[in-house]
Amino acid sequence: MTVTLDDVRQAAARIQGSVERTPCLHSHTLSRIAGCELYLKFENHQFTAAFKERGALNHLLSLSDAERSRGVIAMSAGNHAQAVAYHAARLGIRATIVMPRHTPNLKVSNTRALGAEVHLEGEGVAEAGDYARRLAEERDLVFVHPYDDERIIAGQGTIALEMFEDAPDLDALVIPIGGGGLISGNAIAATELRPAIEVIGVQTQRFPAMKQALAGQPVRCGHATLAEGIAVKQPGKLTLPIVRERVSDIVLVDEPEIERAILLLLEIEKTVAEGAGAAGLAAVLADPERYRGRKVGLILCGGNIDMLALSSVIQRGLVRSGRIVRVRVAIPDVPGALAELTRLLAEQRANVIQIAHQRTFTDISLRATEVEATLETLGSEHTREVIEALRAEGYDPVLPANEVHPDERRTPRHTG
Repeated sequence: MTVTLDDVRQAAARIQGSVERTPCLHSHTLSRIAGCELYLKFENHQFTAAFKERGALNHLLSLSDAERSRGVIAMSAGNHAQAVAYHAARLGIRATIVMPRHTPNLKVSNTRALGAEVHLEGEGVAEAGDYARRLAEERDLVFVHPYDDERIIAGQGTIALEMFEDAPDLDALVIPIGGGGLISGNAIAATELRPAIEVIGVQTQRFPAMKQALAGQPVRCGHATLAEGIAVKQPGKLTLPIVRERVSDIVLVDEPEIERAILLLLEIEKTVAEGAGAAGLAAVLADPERYRGRKVGLILCGGNIDMLALSSVIQRGLVRSGRIVRVRVAIPDVPGALAELTRLLAEQRANVIQIAHQRTFTDISLRATEVEATLETLGSEHTREVIEALRAEGYDPVLPANEVHPDERRTPRHTG
């Protein structure tokens, strides 16, 4: 069986009124930054903050009464789990969810709060899936696959139907890929409705499973990623041929690019996107020439990001943009010297976030002390002004290099 445009349309009719008809809006500011016309589909506005509700509900509504009475089981890194749990509870269906052990706490707690029985098993989705299938057989539960199922694929494809209603002349869709359910359904709908459209998939450099599988290469994935929602080691058997036929290219993005995209969406659109949800924007910003002057649709597929992770993204983004800097300065070890330094910083409108003395682990004079100040500035230009003012007063300020994970420094760019 293959998924058709009619299947997607039937799914749209089936789920209408039970999932949000999310907005697809033109972003003037992001369009200016990217050099193309960007249209954002806000699937993070769903009740569970992710697109997964569409496919999950379409699957659940397709079950017979006998299947509903057995209960359902799903494996998921979080968003499919919440979608199944939420709509199963609405429909009076018992739900069991298996999640990888390292799933963010936010997604685990949300899934439990929705009434599902949650098991944490395995290092990733594949291992969680193995456990879920064993449990399904033991308990005679109906298995609801997160991506490799015709009803799931058709449900996800309803996003493209809505996008073309709001922006009918899109030239390209840039869509995150994990197992391939999201891009498969939307590629089917998009290429049937607008054959000339270019559908581009996005994966992380740490989990390029679909790209490797299409190239006939061994699938090699690993390392933690901020985009855990698309950290899938095994593409679907149904989705792989659909992607091969209907997706023109798969590009890879790295962790700093994803972080930047999350921060831009938060600052400019005032919307929270998880790593997977920001991957499409990250891809466009990483290769602006490819999209210049075109009308490009992005699916913000989810907004379930852990608050600690989001806090780190914000702080690291402020550092990368020069709005938070560390300055190391030697001052005389006498009363009033520190007060004089902070007075000068205040005159330059640099806000001191943190300050520390260092007398022991340094090779400066015994009559001096090293001060490391973390400052909040207005950006790189303001930082330069602060440094120049310090030098003009006889200080010798040092800006320590920003610390970047070694993987981020040495990983080459791959754009497909």
